[in-house]
Amino acid sequence: MHMADALLSPAVGGVMWGATAATTVYCARKVRTDLDESKIPLMGVAGAFVFAAQMLNFAIPATGSSGHLGGALILAILLGPHAAFLVMASILTVQALFFADGGLLALGANIFNLGFFPAFIAYPYVYRKIVGDGASPSRGRVITGSLLAAIVGLQLGAFAVVLETTASGVSALPFSTFLLLMQPIHLAIGVVEGVVTAAVVLFVLRAQPELLERTAARKPLAGLKLKPVLAGLAIAALLAGGALAWFASSSADGLEWSIAKVTGTEEELEAESAAHEAAAGLQESIAILPDYAFKEGEAAGDGAASDAAAEASAGEAEGATVEEEAAVWPAVDAGTSVSGIVGGLIVLAVAVALGFALRRRSAARAEA
Repeated sequence: MHMADALLSPAVGGVMWGATAATTVYCARKVRTDLDESKIPLMGVAGAFVFAAQMLNFAIPATGSSGHLGGALILAILLGPHAAFLVMASILTVQALFFADGGLLALGANIFNLGFFPAFIAYPYVYRKIVGDGASPSRGRVITGSLLAAIVGLQLGAFAVVLETTASGVSALPFSTFLLLMQPIHLAIGVVEGVVTAAVVLFVLRAQPELLERTAARKPLAGLKLKPVLAGLAIAALLAGGALAWFASSSADGLEWSIAKVTGTEEELEAESAAHEAAAGLQESIAILPDYAFKEGEAAGDGAASDAAAEASAGEAEGATVEEEAAVWPAVDAGTSVSGIVGGLIVLAVAVALGFALRRRSAARAEA
């Protein structure tokens, strides 16, 4: 559900940047008051896990569409809503800057849509109401709470995308038609996200049940043995980003699918304002692994071997079309693996650096 810049007018994009900036400042102040150093590594590893998990697009049967994990609900359950929003902002910023995933003009909207609704509405008003704040909730409560909270968070986020697009005046996407496509497809995606969220929560309950109880009560994590949780999430992040991403569905995600159904074409929408062009130019200059792959020409060192392989392939499959070749699955690719691992490490570094910066500022204020 990463919005491209073409979906937003500069005015709406600017408003959403403002809303996200205000929410980020609020969250930073709240985190600064109760952040202990034990939570900082968890912020980094959980962020890396969500980054890698978002690369695993899964097919939605009978639709020709796909979806991917949002992850903010998982972050809110592990870290609390305020830290979760900050980590989610870090993930989406890294994706936009280094991987050209989601537009820069739309970054404020993407952070708000994917971070605010799960962390500040779905988590406190759905998940916690069902699961409770105890250290040993029943398996049934965890599954029910995770499913319903994930669905609510994604439904609100999808609705926000429709509102923001409509307010931007994208005439090719009429409100009612766009809404009737976005909500059902993200209902299906929400079910899968709920299952994954429940699996993560049940793992944490086995590894360190007191973690979730303390997080819900906004208590320090000092003294807890977090190594099993950190190790589990780190291993999952490496596997997801380094290899499982090869098996991701190549179908359009829920947002792209909805747009294609409304417009009748799979061609990307385009916007030609100065703000859009500036954002696109900046993103192109910064992105080191656009679309989670090496830039064209970066693998030139493979030279003759690549040419020979290409010729052999052409000889063996004379009638094959470009589309058929592109549809090979799993898409084993070194660029994807490097993107998953490097991206996860960048997110980990950003989240940890942010945590220590907030911690130091809190300590400095306390001394003053």
